[in-house]
Amino acid sequence: MATYGVVVLCLTLMLTCISIGSAKVYTVGGKAGWALSVDYSTWASDKTFKVGDKLVFNYDSSHTVDEVTSGDYATCTVGNSIASYNSGTTTISLNTTGSHYFICGVMGHCGGGMKLTIDVAGDGSPSAAPTSSSIAADSPTTTPSGTAFSPPTVDGTSNIPVVNSSPTVSPVVAAGLGLVALMSELILG
Repeated sequence: MATYGVVVLCLTLMLTCISIGSAKVYTVGGKAGWALSVDYSTWASDKTFKVGDKLVFNYDSSHTVDEVTSGDYATCTVGNSIASYNSGTTTISLNTTGSHYFICGVMGHCGGGMKLTIDVAGDGSPSAAPTSSSIAADSPTTTPSGTAFSPPTVDGTSNIPVVNSSPTVSPVVAAGLGLVALMSELILG
């Protein structure tokens, strides 16, 4: 019976190693980052953004990241941002469905192409319903209305999105689970 307990323990440990997640982290503009030389429409065109995903903006001190309304996005109007960031690295969690609009708040940069619009779809779970705040990000400047957003925990970022859109099992875990199943067959019966 002690062997059965070991098998159950091994199986439990293996199952905890299964990676189940749906959030992706996207570095806006890839290696180029948030800069004047990037076509953000093309960059976003092959991506599907969902509630829970994160956008990482990497930029130098000559730029900002401003979330704006669709009207301000269309006209590149600066000064009316919903939220504005200038820390050099800004991570924005996409917490609501719908369109989100971002521009560089430096005069002339939006007109020069530093503008991004993304459409965020639900993640298929009941918790994907819109919330009162569309984003959570790092160290924002205060908006004209005095609203500031709480910073999330920022984890390591890379220029490659984290691809975990469906439940996956690593090859090592799969081999381990197969070994546990084989051991339990031999031991139990």
